[in-house]
Amino acid sequence: MSAIIEMRGLSKAYGNRRESRLAVKDLTLSIKQGAVFGFIGPNGAGKTTTMRMLTTLLEPTSGEAWVAGCSVAKDPRGVRRAIGYMPDYFGVYDDMKVWEYLDFFAACYDVPAEERVGTTGDLLELVDLSHRRDDFVDSLSRGMKQRLCLARSLAHDPTVLILDEPASGLDPRARIEIRELLRELCSMGKTIFFSSHILSEVADICTHIGVIEDGRLVAAGNMEEMQRRLRPQRAVRMRLLGEAEARQAAKEALFHLEGVTDIQDPPDAPGEIVFDFGGDDANLSAVLTTLVTDHGLRIVSFSEESSGLEDVFLQVTQGIVS
Repeated sequence: MSAIIEMRGLSKAYGNRRESRLAVKDLTLSIKQGAVFGFIGPNGAGKTTTMRMLTTLLEPTSGEAWVAGCSVAKDPRGVRRAIGYMPDYFGVYDDMKVWEYLDFFAACYDVPAEERVGTTGDLLELVDLSHRRDDFVDSLSRGMKQRLCLARSLAHDPTVLILDEPASGLDPRARIEIRELLRELCSMGKTIFFSSHILSEVADICTHIGVIEDGRLVAAGNMEEMQRRLRPQRAVRMRLLGEAEARQAAKEALFHLEGVTDIQDPPDAPGEIVFDFGGDDANLSAVLTTLVTDHGLRIVSFSEESSGLEDVFLQVTQGIVS
């Protein structure tokens, strides 16, 4: 897949020359077509500033960026036609009906009048608002307004969606609805670049993530790559039948097995054992076989633990706030 979003040395400074502050610092990043890229970082890290530069709403202080092959500096009109943008704070026209709101934005993108009726109907069905098409926008709940704004960003059928905190301020049900909607858009071939501080939701739907802190990109890649890079050894957790004697026998057996290191009794789970392992799947299977067959241990569960996005975030960031 080719890169559909590319940034090279992208920086943005605020203030005058004497007292300027870099909100984004030398950001270089490439996002493949069809990816769902989660851009995560604390408040004030530079997520929104980066997105505003990509959407041509802010001019970079230095560096370059391209979206769908169009330069944000030299061809802003081309960028705007390629993207659908949903800001973190968006305005709605309260005195418009839902269908009128979408029709208005479709017209702004030069969608022909004869096509707009069908486009509006399709978008309302996509975001599950067909039953509210004749209601006024100000009568919608926040979650519905969020879905309507997402539908607005799709009015001209863009190839790239740039969404700034799309689930911000929503209740759990509305967050689930937005998450499912993003999955559906991904299945339609859209490239999605969105920011969030809700780490569990990012991990749940993203193919790739980037972590930004104090304006700098500190890590980027798909989840598996980042987990392997941050934790080269695998963590394995097992639970046995029996009391302390059984666990002690298991630890003694593990101690003599090749590839096993750092054997622990986890304080959060009495009766379990956690150890690090440096081998592949075949070697790990051999460990289990040895414990059961050669040592007669009665193992109830034996599984590899995966590092969550919270673990990745804590390892690559330092808690810096500008």
